[in-house]
Amino acid sequence: MSAPDWIAADWGTSHLRLWMMQGDAPVRRIDDPRGMSKLSPDGYEAVLLELLGDSLTGPTDVIICGMAGARQGWKEAPYASVPCAIPSEGIPVPTSDPRLRVRILPGMSQSAPPDVMRGEETQIGGFLAAESGFDGVLCLPGTHTKWVHVSAAEVVSFRTFMTGEMFDLLSKQSVLRFSVGDGWDQDTFLEAVDQAMGRPATVAADLFAIRAGSLLSGDGPGAARARLSGLLIGLELAGARPYWLGQQVVILGENALAEIYPS
Repeated sequence: MSAPDWIAADWGTSHLRLWMMQGDAPVRRIDDPRGMSKLSPDGYEAVLLELLGDSLTGPTDVIICGMAGARQGWKEAPYASVPCAIPSEGIPVPTSDPRLRVRILPGMSQSAPPDVMRGEETQIGGFLAAESGFDGVLCLPGTHTKWVHVSAAEVVSFRTFMTGEMFDLLSKQSVLRFSVGDGWDQDTFLEAVDQAMGRPATVAADLFAIRAGSLLSGDGPGAARARLSGLLIGLELAGARPYWLGQQVVILGENALAEIYPS
């Protein structure tokens, strides 16, 4: 394969994703488990050289978004405060190998209520590059789901919901780990979404009912998984109501996760 024109990187807390680019087109993707949480500041360059070294024939731009720009990351890239356009100027990072010319893009911050994002702003920028006239709300599902109000090519405000992280913690580290397993029941999921949206104050009790249902009624692991996901997403939708009610909403994310969100 010919040498890439430049490298795009999404360096998150738990994973690294690299795209070798020819112009605007990705020609190869590399995934690696060495996210920010597994590295010290002096370890990032070594990871890039290990993964890319054979393809680097000369000075190559590496544009990074995500947690590599956090205070605990490779080099801090200060937040841009909303309302503002998507940041496009990266912070240069010194490297030992002259084949790497690294820049880290800033994240975005909000003062009231306090909130931050790193990485999602680049997804938003990609969407706006294709849909420059969009005025509405973007939902970016993930470990920390973002609801983002966009107008006049600027991010106006956003809120973060820890839905994905809560699902992971509850399904793996709480008493629900004895009930939740593989499989899926779409009707159970939708019922749980409606239940949580209609009665968000009882979700803490409804969560324990998942465990009780498996003990008393023999509810299967797939149904338990769907109910847990539905309750948490329903709780999120109840909290995000000011963002989606009466708005044009686009779900922006990988298909498997984006398709879970009710239309």
